[in-house]
Amino acid sequence: MNRLARLLLRLGFGRHRAEAAAATAGGRQHTGSLSRRMLLIAFAWVTVLLLGGGLALDRTLTGLVTRNFDDQLNYMLTAMVASAEIGPDGEVFFNRTLGDQRFLEPNSGLYWQISGQGHDDFPSRSLWDRTLKLRADHVDTAPHIYDSNQFGDNERLRMIERSVILPGSNTLWQFSVAASRGELDAQITRIRAILVWSFLVLGMGLFIMAGLQTFYGLGPLRRVRRAIAAMREGGASRVNEPLPLEVQPLVEEINLLLAHSEKQAEEARTHAGNLAHALKTPLTVVMNAATAHAPDLSDTVIREAAVMRRQVDHHLARARAVGRRATGLSRATVWESADAVVRAVTRLYADVRFDLDGNREAGVAIERQDLDEILGNLIENAAKYGGGSVFITIDAVPTDPRFCDIWVEDDGMGIPEVERERIFDRGARLDTGKPGTGLGLAIVRDVAELYGGAVTLGESEDLGGLLTTLRLPRAK
Repeated sequence: MNRLARLLLRLGFGRHRAEAAAATAGGRQHTGSLSRRMLLIAFAWVTVLLLGGGLALDRTLTGLVTRNFDDQLNYMLTAMVASAEIGPDGEVFFNRTLGDQRFLEPNSGLYWQISGQGHDDFPSRSLWDRTLKLRADHVDTAPHIYDSNQFGDNERLRMIERSVILPGSNTLWQFSVAASRGELDAQITRIRAILVWSFLVLGMGLFIMAGLQTFYGLGPLRRVRRAIAAMREGGASRVNEPLPLEVQPLVEEINLLLAHSEKQAEEARTHAGNLAHALKTPLTVVMNAATAHAPDLSDTVIREAAVMRRQVDHHLARARAVGRRATGLSRATVWESADAVVRAVTRLYADVRFDLDGNREAGVAIERQDLDEILGNLIENAAKYGGGSVFITIDAVPTDPRFCDIWVEDDGMGIPEVERERIFDRGARLDTGKPGTGLGLAIVRDVAELYGGAVTLGESEDLGGLLTTLRLPRAK
């Protein structure tokens, strides 16, 4: 239970480094902290989602601001084209004034210019002594928007161009409007600052919520840890407090394991007490005979030693069965075990006829060695005390699908009904004229009960002798 308690203590939230160091110092292996694993997963998906969402939102908002800025430039360019006419001298002029006052202020950051091959450039007053350098290697029949650094990095421009042939002229005129990107870039910077701070606050909130969720979600494991600590300190024997559905199966398995451990401990105490009690009387007899210098001391020692050997054999067989049962993966095929036992017993009782019948595929949840010992005792008793015929039937009457019934019948005198319960006592023998220790049926009963089975005695309808029914849990 201490190992189980230490294992579950490491499942709680907090103190992970100390527990991991203690586990490493004690030589115990672990796979890390559940809470740290959950927080890392939360950190990963929150980071990915925030980065992906932030980038998508940044592209969307900056795109909207840029398109709005470009729409304003396009509106100004359209107004220029609509207001432009060709004068008598062949040059371009506006039939009405453009509405934006910044076109009249030198270096205002908003400019326009009209250029045509063979004609002087027609610039806005805001350009002052500067000229917009337009791309002359192509013709833009539709508005063309691009960025330009022709005024240096201190005043990056956003430009829009369009090539138009005005009525009354054969010249391809290039209309262009340029605006400083300072305002646009400032808006984008403000948007990005708001996004960064908003997503930082959102991310911190999500991380805090993930930590609280982890702390709250692992709370039942801490309760299990405290309950196991209480058991270790002697205040409780089971985990009885209600827990969530996901943790309840673990608690049930812990309780079953505790019950199994208590049962094994109780069985061990019972075995030790029984063995001590069984050996106490023979040892007392031997000590008394030796102290009194009895003339039959040697006979007494031999007789009482035989009694002690029977008791030791019985408890050793039971202890071996308990140890093998603890694995929980026992399985044996009844037919194979019974056939092997019959072949062995036939060598001892060559004049006895053995018949083996029934389900050849039946399997039981018991170790093969224990099944051989049980069947060996039953079949040997049937051959020894019977009249010369022994029938073994596997899956005789399958009334309960959870169990496999094995019948061992003989044609002997049988056992009176009033004696059938007593015959299972250790050392009990009805026929003392034949060799034996009187422990066979006691061992059969004890081992069968260890695996959840039973042994009953009855009368054989076919042979008229003893019918021994061995019931064992069927293997899954």
